[in-house]
Amino acid sequence: MPLYEHVFLARQDLAQAQVDALAETATKIIEDNGGKVAKTETWGLRSLAYRIAKNRKAHYVMLDFDAPAPVVAELERQTQINEDVIRYMTLRVDAHEQGPSAMMRRNERSERGDRGDRGDRGDRPGRGGDRGDRGDRPERSGRSRDEFEA
Repeated sequence: MPLYEHVFLARQDLAQAQVDALAETATKIIEDNGGKVAKTETWGLRSLAYRIAKNRKAHYVMLDFDAPAPVVAELERQTQINEDVIRYMTLRVDAHEQGPSAMMRRNERSERGDRGDRGDRGDRPGRGGDRGDRGDRPERSGRSRDEFEA
């Protein structure tokens, strides 16, 4: 059977339990029609790039599943009817990603506060407090610096 990824965005004013219920409904549709859900990920409440139906944020949920094509048609039909879902997208993939998806790995990195070897950007030259002579500018022609200070 073909492999698919289905991502949907639920309204921001839903509780997490309601979002989980939407994911369970999608799982039930897939399994009742002869498919199998391999993985379900809830990415949480995230900001949208632009407003969709007066929503600035949405709950993101992803399902990895394998099922025949009519199952996808039924899943998308049911998703489209549901007014709690503001956007959805189903993609056919060659293989499911092993382990957590890129969105989940990104969340783990931001929770750790890991910024690589840059630190808090305080160690970069030319940044921060002292805006005086950095020693990389040539001397001005004409009067020297000592004449200005006197």
